[in-house]
Amino acid sequence: MSITDAGNSVTRVNSRLSGFRNLSPDQRRKTVCHAAGLTEQDATMLRGAGALPLTVADGMIENVIGTFELPMGVAANFVVNGKDYLIPMAVEEPSVVAAASYMARIARGCGGFEASSTSPVMRAQIQVLGLGDPHGSRVRVLAAREEIIAQANTRDRVLVDLGGGCRDVEAHVFENTPVGHMLVVHLLVDVRDAMGANTVNTMAEAVAPIVEKITGGSVRLRILSNLADLRVTRARVRLSPESLETSEFSGERMITGIVEACALAIVDPYRAATHNKGIMNGIDPIVVATGNDWRAIEAGAHAWAARSGRYTSLSRWERDGEGHLVGTLELPMALGLVGGATKTHPAARAALKLMKIESAQELAQITVAVGLAQNMAAIRALATEGIQRGHMALHARNIAILAGATGNQVQFVAGKLASEHDVRVDRAREILAEMEAGEG
Repeated sequence: MSITDAGNSVTRVNSRLSGFRNLSPDQRRKTVCHAAGLTEQDATMLRGAGALPLTVADGMIENVIGTFELPMGVAANFVVNGKDYLIPMAVEEPSVVAAASYMARIARGCGGFEASSTSPVMRAQIQVLGLGDPHGSRVRVLAAREEIIAQANTRDRVLVDLGGGCRDVEAHVFENTPVGHMLVVHLLVDVRDAMGANTVNTMAEAVAPIVEKITGGSVRLRILSNLADLRVTRARVRLSPESLETSEFSGERMITGIVEACALAIVDPYRAATHNKGIMNGIDPIVVATGNDWRAIEAGAHAWAARSGRYTSLSRWERDGEGHLVGTLELPMALGLVGGATKTHPAARAALKLMKIESAQELAQITVAVGLAQNMAAIRALATEGIQRGHMALHARNIAILAGATGNQVQFVAGKLASEHDVRVDRAREILAEMEAGEG
């Protein structure tokens, strides 16, 4: 139930939705929209069908012939920095939404997730070639810092008025590249609630003539970096052994298994790639649902995972001095609330409204918390009964549909497949045949 605070229009949400998974899609949508105080129009946008008109899609990208739909789910139970959130997730993979919601329920009983972010600073890169004195050019560029910043900030007065804008200049020399000495100038830009790509690209192009004049070289590339290492978000969760206990495993056994599973991802890039993919299983669906650039987030995350020169785990799972499990996740998170599809796509606007987001940093913190929850779900399963047991049970519905089940048949066939631990298309067809024979 939503609660409107006296004196303002802020609506608090209780993300603990008991029995939510047992409702129909229409009932779920009504439930979350009522809980978040959304309008009927918002509910229609979240339903998806027809939410993106072809006329709007045609203006978003080139050569449009239609639109492509993904299932939109809602992860429940999340508490981040003491605030409840209902989290929209656009994803095709079974078990992702369920796993995140279940882990959030466990974390909820232990205080939920804590998260924090640095300032939303993005980098623009300006590549300079043809230099006889790259180190000397670097010093001259840094000496002209104020002039370069001033020129960059002429390109976005609105951003500057909002408290953002170009903050600083860096210059890096690369010697003996395949094309000779190279100087790369970085503009450090506070982009506020934007993802920032268009802003920093425009600023880089605006200062390129000044850089050429200062260095005597030739500017080539002028482009943002998706390794947003100054725009980092962190999430943390602390869980008691009691909260992790099941009928099959003690809490201590769970903690040991999770810590051991993470250890393999820390030392082995083959495991780290899959471990980190599981984290992105939680992050990408929110990025997609809110109209943000999931490819930029993926690129930044994996570059961050390899920043030491060796690809490793993005998360860390440890046992603290009191025997509690502590999980942490830190990665670049360049998300925006303004610009691009976040404003153009009606469903993305409704998704942000559902979460009641007030800043891009808040969105980043929620997103990283969900990534940490998804990671916990995956390695918890791996460390105990194995990944397939829960995943295949949820995948059984897809298999039933693929085998030709419709209507009430889907749930019956999926349930039988899951109970038999034999989730195969040919077995689903056998069950369907048995049902038809019985009806005949």
